[in-house]
Amino acid sequence: MAKSKVMENPESRFSAVLASAASLPGVRIDREAYLRKALARYCSEDDIRRAIEETPAAAGIPLKILDKAANDSIGYETAKASALSAAAGMPGFIALPATVPADMAQYFGHMLRIAQKLAYLYSWPDLFAGDSDGIDDATKGVLTLFFGVMFGTQSANAAVGQIAGTMSKQVAKKLPQKALTQGVIYPIVKKVAAYLGVEMTKQTFAKTVSKAIPVVGAVVSGGLTFATYRPMARRLKNHLAGLELTHPTHRAADPAFMEGEVVDAEVVDAEVVDAGFPDGEFVEVRDSTTDRTEPAST
Repeated sequence: MAKSKVMENPESRFSAVLASAASLPGVRIDREAYLRKALARYCSEDDIRRAIEETPAAAGIPLKILDKAANDSIGYETAKASALSAAAGMPGFIALPATVPADMAQYFGHMLRIAQKLAYLYSWPDLFAGDSDGIDDATKGVLTLFFGVMFGTQSANAAVGQIAGTMSKQVAKKLPQKALTQGVIYPIVKKVAAYLGVEMTKQTFAKTVSKAIPVVGAVVSGGLTFATYRPMARRLKNHLAGLELTHPTHRAADPAFMEGEVVDAEVVDAEVVDAGFPDGEFVEVRDSTTDRTEPAST
């Protein structure tokens, strides 16, 4: 009974899927290896080394170059996710009990992959640092907000902006544990997770319908994935590219200070205006950060 109630809770359902997707083989991105490969076509070895040791922003890599690398990654992950979704649609109705869950797992796995890649390009810290096979609460929180940005929720946009702004001021290399698990951002994470749980149920239904007819289902399913995945990835890319972490001034002059954690007190600028979430909508969060213009290309 308790397990049934957990599965009926949209927030718990999304959290379970997120943790499951994060444990799939090939989903976790090695930050160093990825940055080296993604920037190899555009940057010198010295710039790449500094981007890995610090951040791409600290290395002074122009935003235009990071955008090109991000577009390369979005194209690659979209093609992979769409091809796998099309393959899952080949058998048709008789295989639905097996193919739909598998397709949803790989879909969310590829969302996790592109979220990590974009985060590393736009100067976020390693999201899966350490040898643990699990996913800690802070990482789960920030990935939930990234997914919220992908799905177009304003609350997630503002919360990610607040976290990035505070991390930039503190020049920290770790996620703000307290803000994401106890502070003012935490209720937003929970609301976003609940919303995503509902959206996940809608996507499951859509994918079930798209796979009902053999062969034809492959075309429809692959097309549906292509039509949804690419715009969501681009939405996250555009948001991360406009945050303070991408500024060349985000440098780490003191390695000891870099290892510090963002203090929760810095996140109080995010004011929850309507905690009631009427009609299933998200709260408006007032974001004190402003839009940034792209640094001049060198």
